[in-house]
Amino acid sequence: MKLYNYYRSSAAYRVRVALNLKGLKWEHVGVHLLKGQHRAEPYLTINPTGLVPTFIDDDGAVLTQSLAIIEYLDETEPGTTPMLPASALDRAYVRALSLSLACDAHPLNNVRVLNYLSNVLNVTQEQKDAWIAHWISTGLAAFERMLAQSGKSGQFCFDDMPTMADCVLVPQVFSARRFKVDISEYPRIAAIDALCNTLPAFISAHPKNQADFSP
Repeated sequence: MKLYNYYRSSAAYRVRVALNLKGLKWEHVGVHLLKGQHRAEPYLTINPTGLVPTFIDDDGAVLTQSLAIIEYLDETEPGTTPMLPASALDRAYVRALSLSLACDAHPLNNVRVLNYLSNVLNVTQEQKDAWIAHWISTGLAAFERMLAQSGKSGQFCFDDMPTMADCVLVPQVFSARRFKVDISEYPRIAAIDALCNTLPAFISAHPKNQADFSP
């Protein structure tokens, strides 16, 4: 298994966590976004969208989109740690949590959006930082409310087992801290993130522990 990814990409970080939780062996292939490697022809022949991550299974199947990859792993590696709960209702809840960050919050702050703000709309660094903080805070505030209102969270986002939702949450919290968003405003999120980051699967997936990490 190969994962084409960038060490600081939230989407790639999610898949790294899921692979590790499942105990699967995989190869890290770095695609450096700031160097434009995702827009170069060698990578575009693998993933025409020019986004990360891209996952290549042992049989050569190519998959894109982080949540699709995680669900694929759940369906094709049934003997490993599940990323979704047993009941249809609980699976829908975990998917909703995951999508609330992966689709509603994260895309507004990825590299191509930030580059457009700077290079085309000519916003100042101060304005760009305010944009980032606003959308991260909006996403985390909604996630915190979902956890509180559902009654389904325990030590993790769902009960006392890490799921796809935790795979999505931890990278978003990492990004929030990077952009100086105060996580203490979200006590449930802060507690879940703290616990997750004591687990080997999350520690190994952390950006600083990737082969192409650069501070």
